[in-house]
Amino acid sequence: MNITVSMTVNGKPVTAEIDPRTLLAQFIRENLRLTGTHVGCDTGQCGACTVHLNGHAVKACNILAAQAQGATLLTIEGVRGVDGGLHPMQAAFREHHGLQCGFCTPGMVMNAIDLVQRHLHPAEEVIRAGLDGNLCRCTGYHNIVKAVQAAAARMAADTTAATLKQGGQA
Repeated sequence: MNITVSMTVNGKPVTAEIDPRTLLAQFIRENLRLTGTHVGCDTGQCGACTVHLNGHAVKACNILAAQAQGATLLTIEGVRGVDGGLHPMQAAFREHHGLQCGFCTPGMVMNAIDLVQRHLHPAEEVIRAGLDGNLCRCTGYHNIVKAVQAAAARMAADTTAATLKQGGQA
């Protein structure tokens, strides 16, 4: 017996008939054909499937799609900068060589964006602790940390500029 789920994914409403046992990662990849959300371990250990559910980073392989009923979901395909180009985190990963094979990168970027939104100026130890649930077999994390630090500075500057533009205090 299938169920109907509806949610907003990357700003667009979606509705689908699915098996109630369908994992969110499976729904994203197979039903929506958004393959940037990777599945590496199926146990929530690697973080490759990280997406934003109602504004918070979650591992989509540990959540049933039915649990996202009515939710707002953001995948790596929906991440954009204010100008419509690369998000500052994506640009920083590219500029600071925070990726090699790229398998972990979408989940790492999604988790890092959430981390910086919660800690606007994170220290290195906060970044390392915050990314602890995302595994990278290639980089050794040094350049990933540098990328998150650089993106955090840009995101803080963007937040300050937006506040000033709206007539608020920085």
